[in-house]
Amino acid sequence: MDAQTRERGPSAEQPLRTKEAPMTAPGPAQDAQEKSAKTPSLRDRLREHWLIAALGTIVLIAALVGGLRYWLEIRHYESTDDAFVAARSFSVASKVGGYVTDIPVTDNQHVSAGDLLAKIDERDYRIAVDQANAQVANAKANNANVEAQIDSQQEQIKQAQAQLEQAEAQLQFSQEEFARAQDLVEKGAGTVQRQQQTRSDLQAQQANTERAKTAVTSAQLGIKTLQAQLEGAKAQLAQSQAQLDQARLNLQYTSVVAAQSGRVVKLSGAKGTYVTAGQSLMMFVPDEVWIVANYKETQLNDMRPGQPVEIRIDAYPGRKLTGHVDSVQPGSGTAFSLLPAENATGNYVKVVQRVPVKIVVDSWPADLPVGPGMSVVPWTRVR
Repeated sequence: MDAQTRERGPSAEQPLRTKEAPMTAPGPAQDAQEKSAKTPSLRDRLREHWLIAALGTIVLIAALVGGLRYWLEIRHYESTDDAFVAARSFSVASKVGGYVTDIPVTDNQHVSAGDLLAKIDERDYRIAVDQANAQVANAKANNANVEAQIDSQQEQIKQAQAQLEQAEAQLQFSQEEFARAQDLVEKGAGTVQRQQQTRSDLQAQQANTERAKTAVTSAQLGIKTLQAQLEGAKAQLAQSQAQLDQARLNLQYTSVVAAQSGRVVKLSGAKGTYVTAGQSLMMFVPDEVWIVANYKETQLNDMRPGQPVEIRIDAYPGRKLTGHVDSVQPGSGTAFSLLPAENATGNYVKVVQRVPVKIVVDSWPADLPVGPGMSVVPWTRVR
């Protein structure tokens, strides 16, 4: 070791140490301060997840608004989506057969009551009307002939009665003559020849009187026969008149007209085709339509006829109609179906039944073409 190293000594070989502060143990307050410094605050969390917070706020507000709306408005209504437009649509058919000469309507066309829908060839039916007119004229002539015979027979009866009165008067004179001749013979003042002559005259007048009576009886019987013929002629006239009326009706039936206003749908008839009586030419949907809403039976507790209804048609979502409850069917829909449910057999499972409710719309807008089967959603205010 050289002299320089010895002069430095141990301090030169080791680095100088700084004086440090004494170490102390950590306390509870210091731990809480450190934890609070490490844990983020609620505000910091909201700032960090602002999107989730905003969505949650919107959901909460929507739930509050929905609950308030339900409490103030929706709970007073009963609604169903099992509701449809209904109408008494029917088939239009001709009552008489023949060739179709004209179809002046087309599919989905609106017609008014009395408008022509189809025309059947009317020539055969006009001939039938003419024939019926001829039969009526013949029956009237026969009727008049029998009435004239009755009038003639009445005169014959009067003539026969007059002859009978004359015969009776002559008979009375002959009886008086015979009585005088008989008295004279008994007194011896008359002759037997005169007596016999008056007796012969009396017998002749008696026969003449009987013949007159028979003539009156025969004339009276003849008028009875004529009266029976008159009744037959009147019956024949009535029958001919009925045939004429039927022929005229058949002629009218060649024009198929609309019984009420509505729309023509499913047109099947065409010009030139032959149709038989009762064959369908088209379907017809009247303007009078309503709504059948199949509510659950648990929704009918407060439902009564006359309650207001708000209606929304699926085909026109922007339009809202008003109506009222017309009636509630006294039974479920399955009870009046073609094959009603038989709950007395097999394993029974209780299900909520649907009951049809008829709803009448106050006023159908003219610009909304609606028809049977279209879906609607009614809201009936029951409370």
